[in-house]
Amino acid sequence: MLLTQKKSGGSKMSWDPVYRLVKQIPRGRVLSYGALAKALRLRGGARSAGRAMAATPSGKGIPWHRVVGERGKILIREPYASLQKKLLESEGVKVVESRVDLKTHLWSPSGKPPKTKKLSSSRRNPTKAK
Repeated sequence: MLLTQKKSGGSKMSWDPVYRLVKQIPRGRVLSYGALAKALRLRGGARSAGRAMAATPSGKGIPWHRVVGERGKILIREPYASLQKKLLESEGVKVVESRVDLKTHLWSPSGKPPKTKKLSSSRRNPTKAK
């Protein structure tokens, strides 16, 4: 699903697909702006996801606080950064120095465990026994 920033005529576009996906993030889990953009194939990538989240309507039950930066960093400014940290911690997410541990709390929209970088076989076992 490709979304553009403006429809012809200058009217605002709908970020509804973004909000529908964000509503699926379970309590105690987070998703990065980049992963959100990739899952929805947003034109403009993580920045577009950030614009969508900045425009989140209040009172609609959208858990905006569950979207963080690529390395788990809380990227929004105060006073919302403190609120985001407080909301995440209330769900059991540990936040240290404005950063979430993605190994523990990252959610994948596909339902599969998120990919993690693996060490090459030569680095895992530098002294092979023969």
